[in-house]
Amino acid sequence: MKYLYFSGFCLENESEIFDKYIIQNELTASAFSYGCQQLVQSVLNSTKRLDTIQLFSPSFFNDKDDKYKRMQLIYFQKDSNNYCSEFLKNCGFSKDSINKYFKMGKVDELKDLLYYHWDEEKLQTIVDMGIKIEIYLGDKDKIVNTSQSINFFKQYGEVYLIKGAGHIL
Repeated sequence: MKYLYFSGFCLENESEIFDKYIIQNELTASAFSYGCQQLVQSVLNSTKRLDTIQLFSPSFFNDKDDKYKRMQLIYFQKDSNNYCSEFLKNCGFSKDSINKYFKMGKVDELKDLLYYHWDEEKLQTIVDMGIKIEIYLGDKDKIVNTSQSINFFKQYGEVYLIKGAGHIL
C-alpha cells in the first residue's frame, strides 16, 4: 500500500517508528514534527483526495518568543552536528536510532520549523475540506509544550495524548 509521509527535522525514513499508529492507505497522509508543517502546506496546495491526516508531535512553537528561536539558530550555526545530536536525543531517539534515521538538517529548515506559525484558518480550511485531523502528542515531550499544543489543536481534530511518551511517542 502506498501512503504519504513527511519526515521530521534531521530525519529520513523514520515512519516505521509510528507503524502502530499510521493508517497506511492512499487516503491518509502522516507526518512527524517538522514534517507536520510540510504536510499541512501540501494538503492546502493539492487537489489529491485525502480522508485523514495524522500529525505526530507537530512542531508547535507559536508559544516561543523570538529570542528562543534566534538562540536555537545560533546554536545550530555554531555546531550543527552537536545541535542535531542533542535535538534528536531530546526527541527520545537512542544513539542507534539516531544513526539509523539521521539526515543532516539545514539552517533554513530549522528556521522554517521554528518560525512556522500554525494558522487557525489553514487548519479550519482542511477541516472544511472534509479531511479528518488526528494529532498525537506525548505527555513527556521535551521539544514542545504539550499543554499549549493540546489547547491549539483540539479545535481542529482528535488529539491523542500518549502517557509517558516523549516527542517520538
